[in-house]
Amino acid sequence: MLPVVALAGRPNVGKSTLFNLLTRTRDALVADLPGLTRDRQYGFGRMGPVPYIVVDTGGLSGAQDELDGLMARQTLRALDEADVVLFMVDAREGLTASDERVADLLRRRGRPVRLVVNKAEGQSAAMVAAEFHRLGIGEPVVISSAHGDNVRALMDDVLAPFPGTDETDAPERASDAIRVAVIGRPNVGKSTLINRMVGEDRLVAFDQPGTTRDAVEVPFERDGERYLLVDTAGIRRRSRVSEAIEKFSIVKTLGAIDAASVVVAVIDARDGVTEQDASLLGLAAERGRAMVIAVNKWDGLPPDQRDAVRRQLDLKLTFVDYAPIQFISALHGTGVGDLFALVTRSHTAAHRSLSTPELTRTLQDAVTAHQPPLARGRRIKLRYAHQGGRNPPVIVVHGSQAELLPASYQRYLANTFRKVFRLQGTPVRIELRSGENPYAGRRNTLTPRQERKRERMMRHVKKPR
Repeated sequence: MLPVVALAGRPNVGKSTLFNLLTRTRDALVADLPGLTRDRQYGFGRMGPVPYIVVDTGGLSGAQDELDGLMARQTLRALDEADVVLFMVDAREGLTASDERVADLLRRRGRPVRLVVNKAEGQSAAMVAAEFHRLGIGEPVVISSAHGDNVRALMDDVLAPFPGTDETDAPERASDAIRVAVIGRPNVGKSTLINRMVGEDRLVAFDQPGTTRDAVEVPFERDGERYLLVDTAGIRRRSRVSEAIEKFSIVKTLGAIDAASVVVAVIDARDGVTEQDASLLGLAAERGRAMVIAVNKWDGLPPDQRDAVRRQLDLKLTFVDYAPIQFISALHGTGVGDLFALVTRSHTAAHRSLSTPELTRTLQDAVTAHQPPLARGRRIKLRYAHQGGRNPPVIVVHGSQAELLPASYQRYLANTFRKVFRLQGTPVRIELRSGENPYAGRRNTLTPRQERKRERMMRHVKKPR
């Protein structure tokens, strides 16, 4: 499982700003108002060599009445799940009584805590840190989450005890079985689908959201292929997540997505494609997971509603257009058998080895068919390509000014590689690298003798009239 880093502190110390920086997103609302974050926000970390899950929690005051509130109780439970807690304080306001109460709470939770002094831009780090030594939680780390000052060094230090992971083929290191995470909103039929796939009632399936509280693994074999199905807890809109135990399980779901070889995303056809469906699929796509979309409860749906669902799939899920879509009924078994072929095909595509000559030839054909645009008045030139990783396939493209290639052209290349190499079911990532000019910065590379010879030759060159 990925290490979990929780952000804690009293309101308005910059937790959401740091969350956005660590995840390189704008998922957390940020404003100069205390208590804006009333619920937990989860995301995959994108800073440093070790992947992680980061949790933005609601503010704690440490007061007794606050501890009786639901938000505080949920926050404290989230801290219990964390491998590391970043306790954030405000350098501008200095040490407060609330900070001291929160520090006492964190000491009693027994989790590893790092003291982070935020909003320290333009101030002496030594002077800022001196006041917070009184909290007795180790050496304060001074940062600015708004400007990114010292944040990378903080995360390198925090994540140092955790082993780095090579994302290429990471799920297969522990087992040769295809690890399949079944994800979706509550009550879309995930447990029913797994029971149907394995042919027996291995999981509790009940017509009530939230029956599954943890990630449950179900190993089985079909047609000579080994699978490990992982049933995950449903993730619903944050404003509707009221039970602490359900929030608790979201971390497990994100970990299951990260560890999976293939993700089967289950959508309820009766509800259509909701915002939560798109958000959950986006998390899986962000981790580069191969994916199959299973539209459940398709039986008995009237034709006009089926057409509406198909339009929603086309309009709302363009960012996962690589994922095959299978219409099923987990309860009656319609279409479920076809899921295995799609899962196996997506897994094979995600781990396919691609030869450099064929990649380069495909790149040249794509450039011939559709030239890259101009950048800074010069044509972007793409010369050759090679494979840089698997699961998902990473294709490294070399050229001049390659880093200026627009996102639209990168998508064109990804779609071209996917079509030629049959990479349906998996995202394809393009990495761009520009070769250095060997003559850059070398204004005069001739020896003195060569320079004199060049001058003699130039005197004999006839100048045009």
